[in-house]
Amino acid sequence: MGACLALCSLASCASCLCGSAPCLLCGCCCCSSNNSTITRLVFSFFLLLGTLVSVIMILPGMETELRKVRSLFLPIWLHHGCIVNCDVIVGYKSVYRMCFAMTCFFFLFAAIMIRVRSSKDPRAPIQNGFWFFKFLILIGITVGAFFIPDGTFPTVWFYFGVVGSFIFILIQLILLIDFAHSWNKAWVENAEDGDNKCWFAGLLSFTLLHYALAFTAVVLFYVYYTQPDDCTEHKVFISLNLILCIIISIVSILPKIQEAQPQSGLLQASLISLYTMYVTWSAMTNNPNRNCNPSLLRQVQWWDAQSIVGLLIFLFCTLYASIRSSSNTQVNKLMQTEEGRGSGGEGVVGEDGKLRAMDDEEEKVSYSYSVFHFHLCLASLYIMMTLTNWYQPETTTQAMHSSMPAVWVKMSSSWLGLGLYLWTLVAPLIFPNRDFN
Repeated sequence: MGACLALCSLASCASCLCGSAPCLLCGCCCCSSNNSTITRLVFSFFLLLGTLVSVIMILPGMETELRKVRSLFLPIWLHHGCIVNCDVIVGYKSVYRMCFAMTCFFFLFAAIMIRVRSSKDPRAPIQNGFWFFKFLILIGITVGAFFIPDGTFPTVWFYFGVVGSFIFILIQLILLIDFAHSWNKAWVENAEDGDNKCWFAGLLSFTLLHYALAFTAVVLFYVYYTQPDDCTEHKVFISLNLILCIIISIVSILPKIQEAQPQSGLLQASLISLYTMYVTWSAMTNNPNRNCNPSLLRQVQWWDAQSIVGLLIFLFCTLYASIRSSSNTQVNKLMQTEEGRGSGGEGVVGEDGKLRAMDDEEEKVSYSYSVFHFHLCLASLYIMMTLTNWYQPETTTQAMHSSMPAVWVKMSSSWLGLGLYLWTLVAPLIFPNRDFN
């Protein structure tokens, strides 16, 4: 734990050099950006730093140091008369505590920043400055989390993680839909403005690639995650999601849908189909039935394939939500964003001739501070569940890395996500007098 806290301390020392308009992530180039964008990037850096510390804590060899914190080490006897791998238990419980600290940190700021309307609010400087003290607060909460008595803490916090991860999976889907819409719109405009058909060829290529990967995933799922006389649940999951993906693909290109939603198309449907297959795969890897889950036949660690893919998607969505401009409709609604009336985002030149971050929130905030921090709360819980393989405390060895609650949470989130996307396609037809842009 000392090495992990030292890493946090070094980062906090670096942050104090940047003042209230830090360029912590990308140097002076980001100083020409809007102040709101820089703030979101630095808070995202806090989250990524906590994720890195959690990864370090769960690495082999760290359990030796973590054993020194007595509340983390508690021998657990199983029904079979053997002892659970305490090295894994200690590492997983440390991740629980680190993510608990991050969740509390972001929830604290979410509560403080409720109803902040502009940068002139007395609380706005707390959001956009005092980075050194924010690091100290995060470190303090982290240290305190490691002295929480074991008791019922892991079990209770597991259920917090399940609920938070469920919501965050849906948020990831919304962000991916938004990304696909923006991608499709930009390339179509480039093709029409420059009369260059290569942009259309690029859209077609990526659409086919997404569908090819999704179809390949379905075939592999049937081969490796089903048995002729077993795994009925997996067969239902795979078949149902395949049918739903086909449905949204057909609906997205219907003439009436295209008329009401000109930006809808197969690119978005293909990306959502691919993401749905990832969630399906992730759910099946948590099934405790060894006959239907080949992942259980080998030593399970956090860096298995589906966890790595999940972390990559998490990183992309977190950074995308941080740097996306407030002119984007979907992110606006997700982050409760309004257009700020400050600068145009080009930055201003200071007395020393250097570009400075411009306050773009003088009259209105460009995003909801509270909603943004709540989003990071959910991201912290998602990271906790991903790194611990949805580990459920006080269970048998087989269910220590995989459990049916995780399966149903992921599958239900995929169905709800597909339903939400289908609703975005048909809603303009059902309510033609409403603005769904």
